[in-house]
Amino acid sequence: MHLPTYDDVVAAAARLAGQAHQTPVLRSATADARWGANFFFKCENFQRMGAFKFRGAFNALSKFDAAQRRAGAIAFSSGNHAQAVALSARLLGMPALIVMPQDAPAAKLAATRGYGAEVVLYDRFSEDREALTQRLAAERGMTLIPPYDHPT
Repeated sequence: MHLPTYDDVVAAAARLAGQAHQTPVLRSATADARWGANFFFKCENFQRMGAFKFRGAFNALSKFDAAQRRAGAIAFSSGNHAQAVALSARLLGMPALIVMPQDAPAAKLAATRGYGAEVVLYDRFSEDREALTQRLAAERGMTLIPPYDHPT
């Protein structure tokens, strides 16, 4: 796996400029006193779609070439990554397909669909989400953006 370099981080920051919110870092005197340490809380819950996953998804999708943009992005997730890919795809004008478990929280399903993604449901107890996603990606020519272990 390619580990990101400093230059990769600088380039990602440029791609995210004007897209990702600059979320605050907050302190808690109560937490500091209770545990005898200095705590800093990066409030990514104030990020677009409510999680840090937006940064990675938008950065990854913004690097797509023209053919990838036409075909779109595909991901598997039961929540935050699903929403991040769906929103990023909408902002970049490309299709998104998200493979989600049938028992995903209703709010996560609604939000993912609300951002414009097509959702394919699967049974987590009898189906392999990664195999299903790989098959759909191959059939549709979409680019897979996994929820973790991805350098961008």
